[in-house]
Amino acid sequence: MNLTYKKAGLSDLDLLTDSRIEVLRAANELSDEVDMSLVAKESYFYYKDSLSGSEHVAYLVFDDKTFVATGGISFYRVMPTYHNPSGKKAYIMNMYTVPEYRRRGIALNTLDLLVQEARKRNIAYISLEATKAGIPLYERYGFVKLDCEMALPLN
Repeated sequence: MNLTYKKAGLSDLDLLTDSRIEVLRAANELSDEVDMSLVAKESYFYYKDSLSGSEHVAYLVFDDKTFVATGGISFYRVMPTYHNPSGKKAYIMNMYTVPEYRRRGIALNTLDLLVQEARKRNIAYISLEATKAGIPLYERYGFVKLDCEMALPLN
């Protein structure tokens, strides 16, 4: 393997968008027949806006010129709290390694690059949603499960 970890830029919008759809299909067990055109369109605009404004950092991993993995982190701010006086937070998303490259430390290296990005910005809190397959990786890194977080789906 000849792996390269590249911080994504605006020239990578198409690959980022394609990989996002691949991640969503895998995580949600969606067939190729499910129409993801609206999600692809919105993902493209999300990457375009958020990479320009430094609200998102994504890494792409290549074996020579073959795309093999990706991961991203979004930065945002909430009201300050006792445990997080700055209110700065980050959310790791879109972690994906193509099946034939799994279990080789690629996701761990990508995760570490993303956490380093958060540390550079003095982020006090990073969250994520994990698939069952991803939980051991995140726990090994030091992420802990939360019992009290709730969500209200509005659509």
